[in-house]
Amino acid sequence: MANKKIESALRKIAKNNGVSEAEVRREIELAIEDARENPDPGIQAFWKGVPRKGDKPTVEDVIAHIAETIDKA
Repeated sequence: MANKKIESALRKIAKNNGVSEAEVRREIELAIEDARENPDPGIQAFWKGVPRKGDKPTVEDVIAHIAETIDKA
């Protein structure tokens, strides 16, 4: 269910900005890669805590983790 909400949000962002959903994903992926390179231990701890199936977290992995973190706050 969460992935459907994320996909819907990505479509809405794309539509509101006059770009494709692929472009929105690409920009988020670039931001994730850039953020993962931050050497700050607190930032690295955040990235280690993002649940994922592969080596790198997907856009959905990151968005779902952030949403859960916010929801728990």
